[in-house]
Amino acid sequence: MASEHHPWWGPARVPFLLLTPACMALGVAWSAWQLAQQGLSLNALDALLCVLGALAAHVAVNALNEHHDFHSGLDQRTQRTAFSGGSGVLPANPALAPVALAMGWGALLFTVLTGLYFVVSRPALLWDLAPLGLLGVAVVVSYTPWLTRHPWLCLMAPGLGFGPLMLLGTEVVLTGAMSWQGLALSALPFFLANNLLLLNQFPDVDADRSVGRRTLPLLLGRAGSVPVLGLQYGLAFGAVLLGLALGWWPAATGLAVLGLPLAVSAWQRAQAHAEDLPALQPAMGLNVAVNLLSPVLAAVGLMLSL
Repeated sequence: MASEHHPWWGPARVPFLLLTPACMALGVAWSAWQLAQQGLSLNALDALLCVLGALAAHVAVNALNEHHDFHSGLDQRTQRTAFSGGSGVLPANPALAPVALAMGWGALLFTVLTGLYFVVSRPALLWDLAPLGLLGVAVVVSYTPWLTRHPWLCLMAPGLGFGPLMLLGTEVVLTGAMSWQGLALSALPFFLANNLLLLNQFPDVDADRSVGRRTLPLLLGRAGSVPVLGLQYGLAFGAVLLGLALGWWPAATGLAVLGLPLAVSAWQRAQAHAEDLPALQPAMGLNVAVNLLSPVLAAVGLMLSL
């Protein structure tokens, strides 16, 4: 049985799930703003189902990752931090391994059923929603066993899930179609989520190498990955500024740029302490803050513009 310190839901990595509502807030707010321009209102139930489906997908990839890393022996080699290295629940309580596996597949089933509900209730969504859903399922299932062995795919997989797949999927469900403006807006969570996982891989280089993973810090080295971190921060906030300049979304969406100073500080600290893992911890914390704050600020800006 799970102990008080290692509950059965531990493999879901509950504290890390905050990223999903942060990113989904942006998708829902973007959809609400578009609907308001047409004199229409948001379907709150559909929005809630979108958020729950996305949250279940996040639980699925976390739990399946925990189960795989436990059985591969990676958990026993990982230098765990507050931001990386998994929950540590399964090494402490191996009896929960079947629970983690069931949780992962059960959560993924919930996500699939949510998508099927939208397609069955609105068949016109099929050709837009089905490709997004199938790609999302593929990312969840293949992330740990396959994508982590291909550095550039591993880099982009988190952003694909938390950026275009979540935002465009939400846009299709709530507005009936996806837009190029929505795709451009999804660049903000795309590049930020990529950076979230990228920096969190720095402490895991030796452990990842031991089980055959090939992440970007393994390919380029920790110091060599820092320029990629900076480039992605620039592309994330640059996309917001470009959209503002072109009038793709209202001016208040620019509130997202308030996260830029945190990003700069995270990048500077990563540059200074790439090889000093204890000193890198503040950079990792700032990186998390940027990921949570910036999409929410953009969402607030959109809602203020209704």
